[in-house]
Amino acid sequence: MNGGNADEDLDRVEVLISALEHFSYCPRQCGLIHLEQTFDENIYTIRGQLAHERVDAGEVELTAGIRVERAIPLWSDRLGLRGKADVVEFRVDGPYPIEYKVGPPRGKHADAQLCAQALCLEEMLSVSVPRGAIFHIATRRRREVEFTESLRARTTGLIEATRRMLVTQVLPPPVNDARCSHCSLAESCLPDVVADRRRLEQADGQAFELAAEESVTS
Repeated sequence: MNGGNADEDLDRVEVLISALEHFSYCPRQCGLIHLEQTFDENIYTIRGQLAHERVDAGEVELTAGIRVERAIPLWSDRLGLRGKADVVEFRVDGPYPIEYKVGPPRGKHADAQLCAQALCLEEMLSVSVPRGAIFHIATRRRREVEFTESLRARTTGLIEATRRMLVTQVLPPPVNDARCSHCSLAESCLPDVVADRRRLEQADGQAFELAAEESVTS
Protein backbone atom coordinates (compact mmCIF):
# COMPACT_ATOMS: atom_id res chain seq x y z
CA MET A 1 0.00 0.00 0.00
CA ASN A 2 1.06 3.59 -0.49
CA GLY A 3 1.65 5.93 2.39
CA GLY A 4 -1.49 7.98 1.76
CA ASN A 5 -4.30 8.65 4.15
CA ALA A 6 -6.55 5.59 4.59
CA ASP A 7 -9.73 7.68 4.55
CA GLU A 8 -8.66 9.27 1.25
CA ASP A 9 -7.97 5.81 -0.18
CA LEU A 10 -11.45 4.68 0.88
CA ASP A 11 -12.92 7.63 -1.01
CA ARG A 12 -10.85 6.97 -4.16
CA VAL A 13 -11.08 3.21 -4.62
CA GLU A 14 -13.95 2.09 -6.84
CA VAL A 15 -15.78 -1.16 -6.18
CA LEU A 16 -16.90 -3.44 -8.99
CA ILE A 17 -20.59 -4.28 -8.76
CA SER A 18 -19.80 -7.94 -9.44
CA ALA A 19 -17.54 -8.05 -6.36
CA LEU A 20 -20.50 -7.58 -4.03
CA GLU A 21 -21.96 -11.04 -4.61
CA HIS A 22 -18.50 -12.55 -4.13
CA PHE A 23 -17.98 -10.69 -0.84
CA SER A 24 -21.47 -11.54 0.42
CA TYR A 25 -21.00 -15.23 -0.37
CA CYS A 26 -17.41 -15.47 0.87
CA PRO A 27 -15.07 -12.52 1.59
CA ARG A 28 -12.03 -14.73 0.91
CA GLN A 29 -13.37 -15.66 -2.54
CA CYS A 30 -13.79 -11.96 -3.22
CA GLY A 31 -10.23 -11.28 -2.06
CA LEU A 32 -8.74 -14.03 -4.19
CA ILE A 33 -10.47 -12.66 -7.28
CA HIS A 34 -10.12 -8.93 -6.74
CA LEU A 35 -6.86 -8.72 -4.75
CA GLU A 36 -4.85 -11.61 -6.17
CA GLN A 37 -6.57 -11.89 -9.59
CA THR A 38 -7.09 -15.62 -9.05
CA PHE A 39 -9.61 -17.27 -11.33
CA ASP A 40 -10.09 -21.00 -11.83
CA GLU A 41 -12.64 -22.67 -14.08
CA ASN A 42 -15.33 -25.11 -13.06
CA ILE A 43 -18.52 -26.24 -14.74
CA TYR A 44 -20.47 -23.24 -13.41
CA THR A 45 -17.96 -20.62 -14.60
CA ILE A 46 -17.80 -22.19 -18.06
CA ARG A 47 -21.58 -22.32 -18.33
CA GLY A 48 -21.71 -18.73 -17.13
CA GLN A 49 -19.35 -17.54 -19.85
CA LEU A 50 -21.39 -19.29 -22.53
CA ALA A 51 -24.69 -18.00 -21.17
CA HIS A 52 -23.41 -14.41 -21.05
CA GLU A 53 -22.26 -14.32 -24.68
CA ARG A 54 -25.55 -12.88 -25.90
CA VAL A 55 -25.93 -10.67 -22.85
CA ASP A 56 -22.47 -9.16 -23.37
CA ALA A 57 -23.19 -8.42 -27.04
CA GLY A 58 -24.92 -5.19 -25.99
CA GLU A 59 -28.00 -5.78 -28.15
CA VAL A 60 -31.10 -3.58 -28.00
CA GLU A 61 -34.50 -5.01 -28.80
CA LEU A 62 -38.19 -4.27 -28.41
CA THR A 63 -40.22 -6.99 -26.69
CA ALA A 64 -43.97 -6.56 -26.14
CA GLY A 65 -43.49 -2.81 -26.45
CA ILE A 66 -40.69 -2.75 -23.83
CA ARG A 67 -37.19 -1.60 -24.80
CA VAL A 68 -34.64 -4.15 -23.63
CA GLU A 69 -30.94 -3.22 -23.46
CA ARG A 70 -28.06 -5.55 -22.64
CA ALA A 71 -24.60 -5.02 -21.12
CA ILE A 72 -25.33 -1.48 -19.99
CA PRO A 73 -22.38 0.30 -18.31
CA LEU A 74 -23.29 1.48 -14.81
CA TRP A 75 -21.62 3.74 -12.27
CA SER A 76 -22.29 5.69 -9.11
CA ASP A 77 -20.05 8.59 -8.14
CA ARG A 78 -21.75 8.81 -4.76
CA LEU A 79 -21.06 5.18 -3.85
CA GLY A 80 -17.86 4.69 -5.85
CA LEU A 81 -19.33 1.85 -7.91
CA ARG A 82 -18.87 0.74 -11.48
CA GLY A 83 -19.88 -2.27 -13.54
CA LYS A 84 -22.66 -3.24 -15.89
CA ALA A 85 -26.16 -4.62 -15.96
CA ASP A 86 -26.78 -7.85 -17.87
CA VAL A 87 -30.22 -6.67 -18.97
CA VAL A 88 -32.40 -3.65 -18.26
CA GLU A 89 -36.03 -3.51 -19.32
CA PHE A 90 -37.21 0.08 -19.69
CA ARG A 91 -40.80 -0.23 -18.56
CA VAL A 92 -43.45 2.46 -18.24
CA ASP A 93 -42.93 2.53 -14.47
CA GLY A 94 -39.14 2.75 -14.75
CA PRO A 95 -35.99 0.68 -15.38
CA TYR A 96 -36.09 -3.00 -14.34
CA PRO A 97 -32.60 -4.57 -14.05
CA ILE A 98 -32.20 -8.31 -14.58
CA GLU A 99 -29.13 -10.29 -13.51
CA TYR A 100 -28.43 -13.65 -15.18
CA LYS A 101 -27.16 -16.51 -13.01
CA VAL A 102 -26.07 -19.96 -14.17
CA GLY A 103 -24.97 -21.93 -11.12
CA PRO A 104 -27.19 -23.27 -8.37
CA PRO A 105 -28.91 -20.58 -6.27
CA ARG A 106 -26.63 -19.50 -3.42
CA GLY A 107 -29.11 -17.90 -1.08
CA LYS A 108 -29.76 -14.24 -1.74
CA HIS A 109 -26.17 -13.08 -2.22
CA ALA A 110 -26.91 -11.94 -5.77
CA ASP A 111 -29.65 -9.64 -4.47
CA ALA A 112 -27.03 -7.13 -3.30
CA GLN A 113 -25.38 -7.13 -6.73
CA LEU A 114 -28.76 -6.46 -8.35
CA CYS A 115 -29.58 -3.78 -5.77
CA ALA A 116 -26.27 -2.04 -6.52
CA GLN A 117 -27.29 -1.92 -10.19
CA ALA A 118 -30.55 -0.27 -9.14
CA LEU A 119 -28.70 2.30 -7.02
CA CYS A 120 -26.54 3.17 -10.03
CA LEU A 121 -29.54 3.47 -12.35
CA GLU A 122 -31.31 5.71 -9.85
CA GLU A 123 -28.32 8.05 -9.69
CA MET A 124 -27.63 8.01 -13.43
CA LEU A 125 -31.21 8.51 -14.58
CA SER A 126 -32.74 10.35 -11.59
CA VAL A 127 -35.56 7.83 -11.36
CA SER A 128 -36.82 5.36 -8.78
CA VAL A 129 -35.95 1.68 -9.30
CA PRO A 130 -38.08 -0.27 -6.80
CA ARG A 131 -37.46 -3.81 -8.04
CA GLY A 132 -35.64 -6.07 -10.48
CA ALA A 133 -35.13 -9.78 -11.02
CA ILE A 134 -32.60 -12.62 -10.94
CA PHE A 135 -32.95 -14.88 -13.98
CA HIS A 136 -31.81 -18.43 -13.18
CA ILE A 137 -30.76 -19.95 -16.49
CA ALA A 138 -30.91 -23.54 -15.24
CA THR A 139 -34.62 -23.26 -14.44
CA ARG A 140 -35.36 -20.44 -16.91
CA ARG A 141 -37.28 -18.64 -14.20
CA ARG A 142 -37.13 -15.15 -12.82
CA ARG A 143 -37.11 -14.40 -9.13
CA GLU A 144 -38.25 -10.86 -8.48
CA VAL A 145 -36.29 -8.85 -5.93
CA GLU A 146 -37.74 -5.83 -4.16
CA PHE A 147 -35.18 -3.21 -3.22
CA THR A 148 -36.30 -2.66 0.34
CA GLU A 149 -34.63 -0.28 2.76
CA SER A 150 -33.00 -3.22 4.54
CA LEU A 151 -31.56 -4.60 1.27
CA ARG A 152 -30.31 -1.15 0.31
CA ALA A 153 -28.62 -0.80 3.71
CA ARG A 154 -27.05 -4.26 3.41
CA THR A 155 -25.81 -3.41 -0.07
CA THR A 156 -24.16 -0.16 0.99
CA GLY A 157 -22.57 -2.02 3.92
CA LEU A 158 -21.14 -4.60 1.51
CA ILE A 159 -19.81 -1.81 -0.72
CA GLU A 160 -17.90 -0.28 2.19
CA ALA A 161 -16.64 -3.65 3.47
CA THR A 162 -15.41 -4.59 -0.01
CA ARG A 163 -13.75 -1.22 -0.46
CA ARG A 164 -11.98 -1.54 2.90
CA MET A 165 -10.62 -4.94 1.85
CA LEU A 166 -9.33 -3.43 -1.41
CA VAL A 167 -7.68 -0.55 0.43
CA THR A 168 -6.05 -2.62 3.17
CA GLN A 169 -5.04 -5.38 0.71
CA VAL A 170 -5.67 -7.95 3.45
CA LEU A 171 -6.90 -11.34 2.22
CA PRO A 172 -9.80 -12.53 4.44
CA PRO A 173 -9.42 -15.91 6.18
CA PRO A 174 -11.02 -19.07 4.70
CA VAL A 175 -14.45 -20.21 5.85
CA ASN A 176 -13.87 -23.98 5.34
CA ASP A 177 -17.55 -24.94 5.32
CA ALA A 178 -20.26 -26.16 2.92
CA ARG A 179 -19.73 -23.14 0.63
CA CYS A 180 -16.32 -24.48 -0.43
CA SER A 181 -17.64 -27.58 -2.22
CA HIS A 182 -19.09 -25.52 -5.12
CA CYS A 183 -16.34 -22.90 -5.26
CA SER A 184 -14.09 -22.86 -8.33
CA LEU A 185 -11.28 -21.37 -6.22
CA ALA A 186 -11.11 -24.19 -3.65
CA GLU A 187 -7.73 -25.41 -4.93
CA SER A 188 -6.26 -21.91 -4.78
CA CYS A 189 -7.86 -21.11 -1.44
CA LEU A 190 -6.98 -24.45 0.28
CA PRO A 191 -9.51 -23.82 3.06
CA ASP A 192 -8.97 -27.15 4.82
CA VAL A 193 -5.16 -26.78 4.79
CA VAL A 194 -5.27 -23.22 6.10
CA ALA A 195 -7.85 -24.16 8.73
CA ASP A 196 -5.70 -27.11 9.89
CA ARG A 197 -2.70 -24.80 10.14
CA ARG A 198 -4.68 -22.34 12.24
CA ARG A 199 -5.86 -25.12 14.53
CA LEU A 200 -2.26 -26.28 14.86
CA GLU A 201 -1.06 -22.76 15.67
CA GLN A 202 -3.87 -22.42 18.21
CA ALA A 203 -2.89 -25.72 19.83
CA ASP A 204 0.77 -24.66 19.90
CA GLY A 205 -0.21 -21.40 21.56
CA GLN A 206 -2.28 -23.17 24.18
CA ALA A 207 0.58 -25.60 24.89
CA PHE A 208 2.99 -22.66 25.28
CA GLU A 209 0.63 -20.91 27.69
CA LEU A 210 0.20 -24.11 29.71
CA ALA A 211 3.99 -24.61 29.88
CA ALA A 212 4.43 -21.00 30.98
CA GLU A 213 1.85 -21.41 33.73
CA GLU A 214 3.50 -24.61 34.98
CA SER A 215 6.92 -22.92 35.11
CA VAL A 216 5.49 -20.09 37.20
CA THR A 217 3.78 -22.42 39.70
CA SER A 218 6.74 -24.82 40.04
